[in-house]
Amino acid sequence: MKLLEKLISIRGASGDESRMKEFILEFVQENKSFWKVQPEIIAGDEMQDTLVLVFGNPTTAIYAHTDSIGFSVGYDKDLIKIGGPKLIDGTMLVGKDSNGEIEVEMVVYEDEFSRLHPQYLGDRILDRGTVLTYKPNFRETEKYVQSPYMDNRLGVWTALQVASTLENGAIVFSTYEEHGGNSVGFCARLLWEKHKVRQALIADITWVTDGVKHGGGVAVSIRDKGLPRRKYLDKIIALARESKIPFQLEVESAGGSDGGVLQESDLLIDWCFIGAAEDNVHTPDEKVFKNDIESMVKMYSYLMEKL
Repeated sequence: MKLLEKLISIRGASGDESRMKEFILEFVQENKSFWKVQPEIIAGDEMQDTLVLVFGNPTTAIYAHTDSIGFSVGYDKDLIKIGGPKLIDGTMLVGKDSNGEIEVEMVVYEDEFSRLHPQYLGDRILDRGTVLTYKPNFRETEKYVQSPYMDNRLGVWTALQVASTLENGAIVFSTYEEHGGNSVGFCARLLWEKHKVRQALIADITWVTDGVKHGGGVAVSIRDKGLPRRKYLDKIIALARESKIPFQLEVESAGGSDGGVLQESDLLIDWCFIGAAEDNVHTPDEKVFKNDIESMVKMYSYLMEKL
């Protein structure tokens, strides 16, 4: 879990993912000699803060977004949401501006129309536009991992675990997922044109709900706001059952991911969201069951071998 803790400690809100790319690229360079297959690394300036790894002859790509929710500093100590963070009084935020490192407390005011307005406390006036994220607070027990930014550092961590044994496949470390999506369509086209990759698995985090529980295994999503192609879903579910790896089926009406961006593109890419469920979504206290993390890694390894 040391790698997961390190990933969580790296600031990388949507639009500010460069440090995440640098860390992942360095990790790949240091560890690829121990992997089963040496990947092609696509990471030039034209990729911005996105990174793609190509192993062997890929037919399927894992998409794991590297960005997180956060805040931009506005006027008069106002905070503007990046993505959809929960507004909780007393939350500690960190960042860096022209005057150095920042650690401030968030306070949330409610106006006469019951609208919530977040601000930061302190005498220091922060540079406008400074990006702030939750202060890292990684906690691990026998059964759970709890921390800000399990969404989606856990997806990134899972992809890096799978990379060590992957023979044929691609991994896309995408950007901007929490704030509308950005690089997924570009990467899908790149993999389509160069390798004819037409299948995707979305490595992300879902929610604990009435139908998805801690300890039920990794969640295989039949739908959220997006609607994957049924024939591909049936193939995924059949393989999941064949694997004997613990999993549970998710059916939701809301929520989105890199899969939704693929669906809205002009490419005919099959996709399926597969991820562990967490409590306290988009807060500093996101909580995931360890056994579900284990089943997530095993399921991705199995599917990438079989698809």
